[in-house]
Amino acid sequence: MTHTHFSDLIAGYHRFRAEEWPREHARWAELSRGQSPKVMVIACSDSRVDPATIFGTHPGEVFVVRNVANLVPPFELGGGRHGVSAALEFAVTQLEVEEIVVMGHGACGGVHAAFSRRFAGAAPGAGGFIDHWVDLLDDARTRIVAKHGHGAEAIHELELETVRVSIANLRTFPCIPERESKGLLTIHGAYFAITDGVLHVMDEGGAFAPA
Repeated sequence: MTHTHFSDLIAGYHRFRAEEWPREHARWAELSRGQSPKVMVIACSDSRVDPATIFGTHPGEVFVVRNVANLVPPFELGGGRHGVSAALEFAVTQLEVEEIVVMGHGACGGVHAAFSRRFAGAAPGAGGFIDHWVDLLDDARTRIVAKHGHGAEAIHELELETVRVSIANLRTFPCIPERESKGLLTIHGAYFAITDGVLHVMDEGGAFAPA
């Protein structure tokens, strides 16, 4: 495996400036005047599942939020910094995106952390931030372990459940059902299997099938 460092990123930037920037100058000039993406993608921070690569999009086409295990917290007021909530609010109420895609993936480290709870009780900075984030999956984990035990099948099921949980939490934000009911917003679920490169799309019943 090739390891990329900051110096490699700078080299990539120079290739971008020399090749893509001149070729796509008109696009970049248009983008400098603002953005109007129609799709928001909520994906995992995992370095292997870049939405732009998987969906073959270009700058300006999708509004992307990435975090550990592609999770959306439920709507809540009060303390804390609401990064995902703020991005969601901006995409829906300001950019007025027409579709939201929540994309989970295989071999998800966040799911493994939720499944093992190896950071349970850890202090912030020592795993506690991770634990408090992935505990959004606690109820799903309990249900899945009761049905499937602790093996690979259970982990896979929890990876799929990250999408279902996040979509359910999306709908706790008042602006989401309001726009859905008016036909202004559609929510999709997806799952990318790293091992074979296949994208699975969730149907209305919560089942996944290859796209």
